[in-house]
Amino acid sequence: MTDNVVVVLSCGTDNPNRATRAFFFAMVARKEGKNTTLFLLDEAVYLAKKGIMDNMRAATGDNADDHLTYLQANEVPMLVCTPCAKSRMVSEDDLIEGARMATGGELIKLSCDAAVISL
Repeated sequence: MTDNVVVVLSCGTDNPNRATRAFFFAMVARKEGKNTTLFLLDEAVYLAKKGIMDNMRAATGDNADDHLTYLQANEVPMLVCTPCAKSRMVSEDDLIEGARMATGGELIKLSCDAAVISL
């Protein structure tokens, strides 16, 4: 069993339930002692912009920002697909604390040695 978990999210504010769940599962993995990385692609790159997740909730009432705060406090890397971000006019300067641009190659490298959760 691996101690590495990669949570891959492709939706953003267009699906707050799935988006909140991804941040929740990343938080749970980290709390379980796993080396956790969150990878945002497609519409999910918008979630890495400052202020976007402030009021996003799942139908269960979970607040995505609470999960984000935990991930940031515990230094869980949040990787943002570079071409996805560029095509959506999201720049490095727009990103929240703990997020950085990354490539698909980096996702593949991380995934080869990890359990992957895709939402």
